[in-house]
Amino acid sequence: MDINPYLEMMIRHKASDLFFVPGAPAKIKIEGVIRSIGETPLTPTFCREAIASLLDADQERELAESLELDFAVALEDRGRFRVNAYHQRGQRAMVLRYIRSSIPTLEELDLPPVLSQLVMHKRGIILMVGATGSGKSTTLAAMIGHRNRTAPGHIITIEDPIEFVHPHQQCIVSQRELGLDTKDYRRALKSALREAPDVILIGEIRTRETMEAAIELAGTGHLAISTLHANNAYQAMERIVNMFPQEMHKTLFTDLSAYMRAIVSQRLVRTNTGGRCAAIEILVNTPHIADLIRDGHIEAIEEAMQGHGEEGTTTFDEALLKLYHKGTITLEEALANADSAPNLEAKINFG
Repeated sequence: MDINPYLEMMIRHKASDLFFVPGAPAKIKIEGVIRSIGETPLTPTFCREAIASLLDADQERELAESLELDFAVALEDRGRFRVNAYHQRGQRAMVLRYIRSSIPTLEELDLPPVLSQLVMHKRGIILMVGATGSGKSTTLAAMIGHRNRTAPGHIITIEDPIEFVHPHQQCIVSQRELGLDTKDYRRALKSALREAPDVILIGEIRTRETMEAAIELAGTGHLAISTLHANNAYQAMERIVNMFPQEMHKTLFTDLSAYMRAIVSQRLVRTNTGGRCAAIEILVNTPHIADLIRDGHIEAIEEAMQGHGEEGTTTFDEALLKLYHKGTITLEEALANADSAPNLEAKINFG
């Protein structure tokens, strides 16, 4: 079976996702809205054969054993697609996400200039957080691209699967995919320390072990960048702390206060023109924030971020306010996405 026409359709319509689920028509997501491709429901056989057309023998075996599989496929030079194949109601289904072949710049994405400064740090930890589909991978790719174009070094990415493919520019870029180039994050991270890296991109921090590895990398003079599922900087810190037992918290707080460079949180909001853009909250680890973290006062971080703007720190509501004043988003969209709609409305009306 050839599903390339579906992939071409995604590229043509600038769709982010394609859904193949038995019993429903094929669907694509455009600017956050899911739309049907025709009216004919897909059969289980169609879905099984469509998935099989993308798999090699090892991947087919892994999907049969684990019942789900993450991998990536490419369409010539048009782009890559991140694929999740899974089972539902005993039948195979899949979702494909389009990853454009060209890596956007931070300027093209209209992202805060402080991101280009953060990614140039020699050592530390930078976390990108946000919901699934919020554009974290694209922002990280733009940051890595900036470093790659700007300063010599060795960048290692450990991903599941590889999404954006980075060319060798000022940097050598080694991209390792779980299941293809390495067995797991633990082995890849241990190996990375012996590969003379300057920057290590870890696809996602899901476990205490991976978080410990990021801290070790930062502590040995490297810049570790990763993603974490959380809605904002405070929730990200809370989630990290909850990965560790109580008796390790004092050491953890000391390490995080020393090595955390920033937590960047991202949400996609709808623009006046019908597209989407990123609203970004940034927690920069200033001396004041470092003191709060070291003392374990995580709950005080949210209040400390309000209205300071120190060294690039900004809240979601401040980001939304800027987008509104620039005419990028409507008042309704700003208030709908605000952490505190009354406070944001007051700032808009009274400054």
